Amino acid sequence: MKFLDQEITPLGMGCWPIGGPMFDAQGQPLGYTNSDDAESIRTIHAALAGGVTLFDTAAAYGAGHAERLLAKALKNRPDALIVTKIGIAIDEGTKQLTGDEIDPNTVLPALERCLQRLERDCIDLLLLHQNGLPVPQAEAIFDEMEKAVAAGKIRSYGWSTDFSKSVSATAGRDNFVAVEHALNVLVNPSAIQSTVRDHGLTALIRSPLAMGLLTGKYGPDAVMPADDIRSTAAPKMPYFSDARSNPAMLAQLDAVKAVLTSSGRTLAQGALAWLWAKGSHNIPVPGARTVDQIEGLVGALAHGPLTAAEMEQIERLIQRDPENEPDRAR
Repeated sequence: MKFLDQEITPLGMGCWPIGGPMFDAQGQPLGYTNSDDAESIRTIHAALAGGVTLFDTAAAYGAGHAERLLAKALKNRPDALIVTKIGIAIDEGTKQLTGDEIDPNTVLPALERCLQRLERDCIDLLLLHQNGLPVPQAEAIFDEMEKAVAAGKIRSYGWSTDFSKSVSATAGRDNFVAVEHALNVLVNPSAIQSTVRDHGLTALIRSPLAMGLLTGKYGPDAVMPADDIRSTAAPKMPYFSDARSNPAMLAQLDAVKAVLTSSGRTLAQGALAWLWAKGSHNIPVPGARTVDQIEGLVGALAHGPLTAAEMEQIERLIQRDPENEPDRAR
């Protein structure tokens, strides 16, 4: 597929897991456990070797650490596309996310810090990392991003949001090209997908593997480490509860597992194939922190999307939220 005038594979690498430890202002963990910097760099190189050239990160991931790792790994790969996000204040020393950073005057300084950490002169895509920000406030931030485009600091921008009305209100801007939103075989918000497609935008799909649940590695007896975001009381999505896999979602997964793993796919590969079958505008950005993980995900490319018959079979087997369910942050 073509993205930002460049031919790429329809798969990116999400860099939240390689960021390592990070915490909110109260000290609650917001990162994934067991990251290793040397393995993370090998993972990025394995992604490149497999044809993946899009890397999705954020200033918040590891409080700047993921961006610094990308700089090391991509030093000789100017062709690699980098997506990063601003809108959350960070303290690199304490690994803390210290609050919202949404004043328009903070946009250009935050962008300069991203450029410094990434060791780049220009960022390919800059996203607003504030899911439910009111549109007028977002517009003021996008005005500053337009200035950054004109100055050659970024090529394009967009929004990490699950709210379709927010996208509709901002999609007409000349350099607004992409939306990052949650979508996977267990969570299928139809309004945001339709809105992104109807406006001719690209969808970067976060949580494509349901925070790891769709890999099949976490059964009912698995317990997440205490320093992992999936062990917290309020994880980003309800895939995990009380540090364990959500039983209701495991039941949903069991119902469709045979379809997802048809034609020799792994479960994770089937989950990516489902997303590609949903639309050619979708680029999943699953997180990975080991070479084995990224090589398994890259293997999905050889299989391609699920067939129409397989997609119909999944819809017969799974229980969906109501079609007209209101948008919400995911």
